[in-house]
Amino acid sequence: MRKLIAGLTLALSMTGTLWAQDVLAPEPAIEDTIQSQIDAFLQDDVGTAFTFAAPNIRNIFRTPENFGAMVQQGYPMVWRPQSVTFGDLRSIAGGLYQMVILTDRAGNLHYVDYRMSMIDGQWRISGVQILKAPEVAA
Repeated sequence: MRKLIAGLTLALSMTGTLWAQDVLAPEPAIEDTIQSQIDAFLQDDVGTAFTFAAPNIRNIFRTPENFGAMVQQGYPMVWRPQSVTFGDLRSIAGGLYQMVILTDRAGNLHYVDYRMSMIDGQWRISGVQILKAPEVAA
């Protein structure tokens, strides 16, 4: 048991280097891709929204309707944001992540990371993760 705990502790201490991140200059084409998908959701055009998803996402959900239902139920702040603000574009462990700050219809802020992939010369969304809101010092 002691070896297991020591091993887990060592493994967790080493993951810090895996999560090292570099803030990059804004990439308008990435922001355009994300905004275009959000605009499609706002118009209930899940067919168009689905085109901005990377093949890995399209393979999981198979149809625009399945994809739209998942976003509507799991990411309501993406489905119907009141406002969209682009944060930092970061390189983390070899991936590109665009932070997006969404305000929902009730005025709540949501921080969301979009993992972006270049596919056939076009930026596509290969994953979305809701982040914990940053803590504000008093």
